[in-house]
Amino acid sequence: MATPLPQILSNLHAAAEAAGRPDPRLLAVSKTQPAEALAALAAQGQQAFGENYVQEALAKMQALQHLALEWHLIGHLQSNKADAVATHFDWVQSVDRPKLVTALARHRPATRGPLNVLIQVNIDDESSKHGCAPEAVDALAAAIAAEPQLRLRGLMAIPAPWPEAERRRDAFVRMRALFQSLAAQYEQVDTLSMGMSSDYAEAIAEGATLVRIGTALFGARPRPA
Repeated sequence: MATPLPQILSNLHAAAEAAGRPDPRLLAVSKTQPAEALAALAAQGQQAFGENYVQEALAKMQALQHLALEWHLIGHLQSNKADAVATHFDWVQSVDRPKLVTALARHRPATRGPLNVLIQVNIDDESSKHGCAPEAVDALAAAIAAEPQLRLRGLMAIPAPWPEAERRRDAFVRMRALFQSLAAQYEQVDTLSMGMSSDYAEAIAEGATLVRIGTALFGARPRPA
């Protein structure tokens, strides 16, 4: 079955061009999607996939091990899953507390090279969302950068879905400022993950280098029975 991947890539390019920014990377958010759907996208050239749930992701990794895919954990990470995540994932976008830094570094196999890490920021201070406070970024970044088995790459955020475009854009602006400050301190910082199916154009305009698209790629997720 055909997917809207080419159209989405075209849309991302158009949004970047309109904002005078480089094209962002596309992360296909594939939670609850079957391995076959990921394989279909991979056949069209999509390499990076974002998963929220560790056990679900591990099953897909096993099924698709013959493909050279890049796996990102974008969901909340519990400390007791750090072993599996450090062993099997390429990126973790949801590091938000020092305890995770220690656990991921301890369990990352030396044979795999450093684990790419993004700090998740709760930019709108929502009680329902994970992520560290903006003022905690510097200390957390220093802890990550001090671990040879981890590679600090940048920041991730899921801003509040405000109905007003101005409020949504303000969150992206604040994330860009945090990112620029971090990149000035660490030369390896190059990734600002923000923007989803409903707001990627606004995120790209404010400097997103990676956008996380699920619904627009796969359609509405099936609801649990």
